[in-house]
Amino acid sequence: MSTEMSISEHISEMRSRLFRILIFTVIITVFSISFGIKQLDIGGLVLFYPSPDPIKNIAVQLTVYMEKTLLPVSVKVIQTTPGEAFFAQIYVAILLGIIGSMPVVIKEIVGFISPAFGQRTKNLSFSVIAQSLLLFIIGVSFSYVLVIPFTINFLYKYGQALGLETFLNINDFITFILQFFLGFGIAFELPLIMYAISMTGIIESMFWRKNFRYAAFILVIFGAIITPDGSGITMWFVAGPMMGLYVLGMIIIERKHRRK
Repeated sequence: MSTEMSISEHISEMRSRLFRILIFTVIITVFSISFGIKQLDIGGLVLFYPSPDPIKNIAVQLTVYMEKTLLPVSVKVIQTTPGEAFFAQIYVAILLGIIGSMPVVIKEIVGFISPAFGQRTKNLSFSVIAQSLLLFIIGVSFSYVLVIPFTINFLYKYGQALGLETFLNINDFITFILQFFLGFGIAFELPLIMYAISMTGIIESMFWRKNFRYAAFILVIFGAIITPDGSGITMWFVAGPMMGLYVLGMIIIERKHRRK
């Protein structure tokens, strides 16, 4: 008896999976703007716990932490109209919702596409979810530790050279950070995406090597799009790692093919 699903069944399944992703994202987002992390010292043992606090909530605490760790001392964050700070914390809360729900997002995506890979690969779902989550975290961490601080310092040195006072709008700052976090988090999934496509048998293993020049061109364009300056320098902090990830994915696919 055939077990293939109709188009309407596929759409219904996709709708259910998207709804579960949305629910988890909303829950974490609401929690981030409703609770703050408090500190409790018990005989030298420091404990952290969530406590209702819509003013100094988790989104605000994260924003303050990013201001202190990412911006030069001379750069001041400001709001120019009422409500900017509020909407900025909403954006941060949504970011936390997206990142916090990534295990669910990946699980639902893997669950939806796994039938295309056959019964054997369904057993790899947990491994794929773990690897995908790890790559996303590495991408976000890479942008936070290296790319964002370098880019901000590089861009604001021009103002320092002219002796200008530098002020950064809170919405521009948050948008800048979100752009890098999500861009790098998704970009670091590249090897896994390449591997998944190859497993379907749609393309041959040598496809990636033969089309490297075109892929490199596309990755450079992607790097230019998500970096805010036109210097042509900071975009290589995006394009360079992605090319390395592309090569890594290509090597893994070819080794897998030779092993078969």
